[in-house]
Amino acid sequence: MLTVFYLLLILTVGRCSDDLNFDMKTVGVGDDVNLTCTRETSSEYKATFFWIRLVSGNIPEFLGGTYSFDYNGVNKTPRMTTKQEPGTFLLQIHETKLSDTGLYYCIKINELSLTFLKGTFLRIKGPEPDITAVIQVPPSDPVRPGDSVTLQCSVLSDSENKTCPGEHSVYWFRAGSDESHPSLIYAHGNSGDECERSPQTHSPQKCVYSFSKKVSSSDAGTYYCAVATCGEILFGNGTKLEIEGNCRTF
Repeated sequence: MLTVFYLLLILTVGRCSDDLNFDMKTVGVGDDVNLTCTRETSSEYKATFFWIRLVSGNIPEFLGGTYSFDYNGVNKTPRMTTKQEPGTFLLQIHETKLSDTGLYYCIKINELSLTFLKGTFLRIKGPEPDITAVIQVPPSDPVRPGDSVTLQCSVLSDSENKTCPGEHSVYWFRAGSDESHPSLIYAHGNSGDECERSPQTHSPQKCVYSFSKKVSSSDAGTYYCAVATCGEILFGNGTKLEIEGNCRTF
């Protein structure tokens, strides 16, 4: 039954329906959320209603179903509940997590007809990063094969309004012309090489992270500093490293 349901969903996704009501909702981590759609009541068995969830990279997830006639059945997991209320079909999500972000659809199936009644994009908002900027400055002098090069990354943060537990982590990535995605080349510890705060009130804290290496012509490319904090990764603007005597540019 679920296999047929998934096939019907895949064939129907992307089609427009005059009955589809779509909205967006943003809530914080740990909040409770109620999503409802209109349920046509009938004393006879005419249609079934379902709440499903679509999360990128996963197959549709069945959350619960009910009937058009009044029905006391409840679908319940530790954090999700679907049940009837007068004239509606209700989905309750308790203590939301970041992983609950996704598209939630209420659909009606009547014989071989599938109708999308309500769509909601639910965004779960976590703590805002206290990082205000990630700044990279390119080397000021020409670089030749055999030179030792130091790349620097300045991370500005509002430590007085820190919202995430723990320290942030800093990584260096390199993207060369023959790589479709940047590759990780170095990871710092949880503290900067040098952190300082301006004597001015409410000024950001500045931590400087350095990455040094002896370069060859094959080390040309763009180097990115990335900061992982609050469940997000913030990238710097990138430092383009060109090696003199290298006939290829990146």
